[in-house]
Amino acid sequence: MFRRLLLPLAPALVAFATSSLAVAQPLVFTAIPDEDETRLQQRFQAVADYLAETLDVEVRFIPVTSYAASVTAFRNNQVQLAWFGGFTGVQARELVPGSRAIAQGVEDPEYKSYFIANQATGLAPSDGDTAPEGLRGLTFSFGSQSSTSGRLLPEFFLREHLGASPNELFTRVGFSGNHSRTISVVQSGAYQAGVVSYKAWENELEAGNIDLDRVQVIWETPPYPDYQWTVRGDVDERFGDGFTERLQQALLDMEDPDLLASFPRSGFIPAVNDDYREILEVAQSLGLLD
Repeated sequence: MFRRLLLPLAPALVAFATSSLAVAQPLVFTAIPDEDETRLQQRFQAVADYLAETLDVEVRFIPVTSYAASVTAFRNNQVQLAWFGGFTGVQARELVPGSRAIAQGVEDPEYKSYFIANQATGLAPSDGDTAPEGLRGLTFSFGSQSSTSGRLLPEFFLREHLGASPNELFTRVGFSGNHSRTISVVQSGAYQAGVVSYKAWENELEAGNIDLDRVQVIWETPPYPDYQWTVRGDVDERFGDGFTERLQQALLDMEDPDLLASFPRSGFIPAVNDDYREILEVAQSLGLLD
């Protein structure tokens, strides 16, 4: 009789156990280290707290040391959500089928890079449509090798406008690792010129880390799509049906100025994978996707 009473309960017990297991798992996210890595934990812990409260799940932020490490963590399911640049997002979605771009900053469909130069070069700011000829023969620093605004699109514009690869254009080419360090090495004179995200430049300028008597912006690139939130395609299996849509809405509803300053963005709007087709095509043309 006891066995007969338990049998009708078995499916419900299995469903409860499965649901409890899903809820017990944390949502883990990361972000590309586009500026000084020491700031990442402080910048994004508040975002983790906001998502945890809004979604009623445990949310953890884990920092990574490089752009490549953020893609690897996503591929290996160490993180289920990431604040990627345009190129790293494309890389991650190519490696993890079913993954989706779900939100981007209001500013991200029209992103841009700043080419900067040490004042000792004598280069004057240009508002022309093409990269300045005066860059030829200088030493030059990109940011990370996987950076959209610090390498991918700037290299594309250099090749398109000046008709040569970076190694042909410059006497020495470096990769600083992130935008903050690119500004630092150009300002110090270790490199004569470089390229950075316009957002990173504005952040460092506001923070008082840029001496305009030593370094200046000499050219602004045409606009292109960049940063976005990308989520793995299996999160609904992990957290329940409709979780992706709930997560997307939580990001779109993020309005606290202090949270938005972590990115920094004025707000978020929906994104889809096809928004980044231009990035995919540029990466393929440069041979940067396996």
